[in-house]
Amino acid sequence: MEIFFAHLSAGDRTWQTRANCLGVDPDLFFPERGASTKEAKGVCRGCEVRLECLEYALQNGEKFGIWGGLSERERRRIRRQRAIARRAAEAARQATA
Repeated sequence: MEIFFAHLSAGDRTWQTRANCLGVDPDLFFPERGASTKEAKGVCRGCEVRLECLEYALQNGEKFGIWGGLSERERRRIRRQRAIARRAAEAARQATA
């Protein structure tokens, strides 16, 4: 996914004009701690730009709210997995150099 979305920059937000959440109350995507995220994730579920939204949040370190249909905890898991994969790829590259 990283390579596919490498073209997204912090300033490139044209995808937002096609988002399902456009016009929806932003508070829905920033629930209080322990509150349900089901409704916000439902808005994201069928969104055509869900992956762009998620990648934007990952690249820009969004720590709060629902982005691309995932919570903060779910995005942290992806960031951790990516960091592990990068370290493994670097170690493999160094081993063959």
